[in-house]
Amino acid sequence: MKVLMLNGSPRANGNTARALAELEMTFAKEGIETEIVQIGNKDVRGCLSCFSCYKNGKCVIDDIVNELAEKFEKCDGLIVASPVYYASPNGTLVACLDRLFYSSRFDKRMKVGACVAVARRGGCSATFDMLNKYFTISGMPIASSQYWNSVHGAKAGQAEEDLEGLQTMRTLAKNMSFLIKSIALGKEKFGLPEAEAKVSTNFIR
Repeated sequence: MKVLMLNGSPRANGNTARALAELEMTFAKEGIETEIVQIGNKDVRGCLSCFSCYKNGKCVIDDIVNELAEKFEKCDGLIVASPVYYASPNGTLVACLDRLFYSSRFDKRMKVGACVAVARRGGCSATFDMLNKYFTISGMPIASSQYWNSVHGAKAGQAEEDLEGLQTMRTLAKNMSFLIKSIALGKEKFGLPEAEAKVSTNFIR
């Protein structure tokens, strides 16, 4: 079982990385493999709205997004972590997630999702809400913790002092591990819920 973790920070060793390290450590204790991919320092542009992915099954912009799609399809869970910029996730990460979720055509149902927001002070809950929407539109259960998934720190290393935030990360990893294992057993016994043919209704008549 494997969890893919995306670091939306441009800084390889910042507070977002520290939050992910706490998750990684706990997943290892739970017997869950992890892979961390840094996104925030990559050159990722937004969606072109060309709909090429409908025909080709991948994004027409051949960059890290298509590489992530292959990893995403094979994993059992996805964690997206971002620093807070103007009460929102990093724009590079948002561009990546828009294209990743839209262009990848595989069934994402019952892959477990979770997000983490890292800030000096405010904006974590708004960032948390925004990132969770990628999961809920895709039929992905969301793992919860003892608090909203946030860690605080401004300068690199300050997250080490947020003992509650780090405990929240450990609890998140334990809960997510339980969900992944439980869903695997459920899929083995019952399979996935039957999916209806999708209905798309426009609101302009």
